Amino acid sequence: MKLYSRGQVLLFCGLSSLIVIMGAVGFGLMKIPAQKELLSTTSDLDSREKEPRELRQASPPQALQINTADLLPYTEDERENITVYERLNSAVVNITTETVAINWFLEPVPQEGGSGSGSIIDTRGYVLTNNHVVENAYKVFINLADGSQFEGTLVGTDPENDIAVLKFTPPRGTELRTIPFGSSENLKVGQKVLAIGNPFALERTLTVGIVSGLGRPIQTSKQHIIRDMIQTDASINPGNSGGPLLDTQGRMIGINTMIYSPSGGSIGIGFAVPVNTAKRVVAELIEYGKVKRGWIDASVVQLFPALVRYAKLPVATGLLISRTKRSGLAERAGIRQGSEPVRYGSSVIYLGGDIITAVDGMKTATLADLYSALEDNKPGEKVAVEILRGRETIQLELTLADREEVLSPEGIRYN
Repeated sequence: MKLYSRGQVLLFCGLSSLIVIMGAVGFGLMKIPAQKELLSTTSDLDSREKEPRELRQASPPQALQINTADLLPYTEDERENITVYERLNSAVVNITTETVAINWFLEPVPQEGGSGSGSIIDTRGYVLTNNHVVENAYKVFINLADGSQFEGTLVGTDPENDIAVLKFTPPRGTELRTIPFGSSENLKVGQKVLAIGNPFALERTLTVGIVSGLGRPIQTSKQHIIRDMIQTDASINPGNSGGPLLDTQGRMIGINTMIYSPSGGSIGIGFAVPVNTAKRVVAELIEYGKVKRGWIDASVVQLFPALVRYAKLPVATGLLISRTKRSGLAERAGIRQGSEPVRYGSSVIYLGGDIITAVDGMKTATLADLYSALEDNKPGEKVAVEILRGRETIQLELTLADREEVLSPEGIRYN
C-alpha cells in the first residue's frame, strides 16, 4: 500500500474542493457577487448615514408599475387620473386623534377627536398635515392604506401656515411610498389638479378640478394671515384637511386646508397652502420642532379710532411704536419710541413715537399684516421699514431680532 505525505493529502483535498466549486458555478448552483454590486451597496449605506436631516423620499424604482394595456379602454384624461391615484394613494394616510375632556366629577377622560389626512413625505415615517388636524390632540393615530394603524408623535407645528409634521415608526422592512414635492411657483389658473384625502372618513378618495385662483390671502386667526393660498374647485370636504393637492405628474403642489362653505359641504371653493411654503418650514420643524422667525424688538400698538382721535394722528391705520428695547436693534436703526404715557384699559401706551406703515415692501395696517410681512424672515436678517414721523415718511433698514425672545412672557427690557 502506497502512503501519501501530509502535504500531498492537503494538495489533493484543495484541488478536489476547487473542482467541486467550479462545477457548481458552471451549473448555476452558486453565484459569485460582483465587486461593483458590493461597492454600490456600501456606497448607498454611506450616503444614507450622511443625510440624517434631509428628507428621504422614495426613489423612482419604488414607483408602482402600471400595466398600460389595462388603461387602453379609457380616455387620456382618465388614464392620467388613474395613474396618479394608483401610484400615490397608498402614500396618503388617515389621521385620527384623541382628546381629553373633563367629566362631571372634574376628572380628565379621553374622547374621540377629529380626523383628517396627511402625506407620507419621508420613508422613515414623517407625515405632513395641517396643524388644525392635530391641534389639542392627546394622542394621534396614523392609519395606512393596508389597514395598519400606528400611534404617531408630533414632531413640530407651524400655526401661522397651518402646517404640522408627525412621525410614526414603520415595521422593519416596510417600504413606504412617499408623495414627492413639486413646486407652487409657476402654477396657472386653469391648470388641472387632483386631491386625495379622507372626506367624512371615506379613505383615499380622489377628486379632480383646476386651479381656480392664486395668491389668495386667507386670515386664519386674529393675528395670522396665510399668503398666496391656492384656490381650487376640486371637492374638499371635512376629512380632506392635510391631504395633498397634486399636479398631473403626481407631485405635491399644495396642502388642502380649508373650504368656503355656508352649508359646511364643498361648493367648489377650497384652499390649499402652497407647497413652497411647506418646503421652507418642514426642515426646521423636523430639526427644531418650530419655525424661527424675525421680529422688531419694540412694543407696537395697532392704531384704532379712539387712539387716532385722542392723539390727533395724521393716519388712521398703522403700527405705533410705543417702546423700544434699550440699545436694541430697532433703536440702533433709528426708530423712535413714544414719550407721553396714557392709560388705555389695563395697559399703558406711549404716544409720540414713529408709526410703521410698511415692512419688507408690504403695507402694515394691522398686527396681522406685520406677522404676514415677517413670516418668511429669520432673526438677523435685514428688512426695509417705512415709518411716519410727524408728517414725514422715512425709510429705514432694520435688523430683526428673534420673535420668540421678543414676545416671550418674560418680555424684554424697554427704555
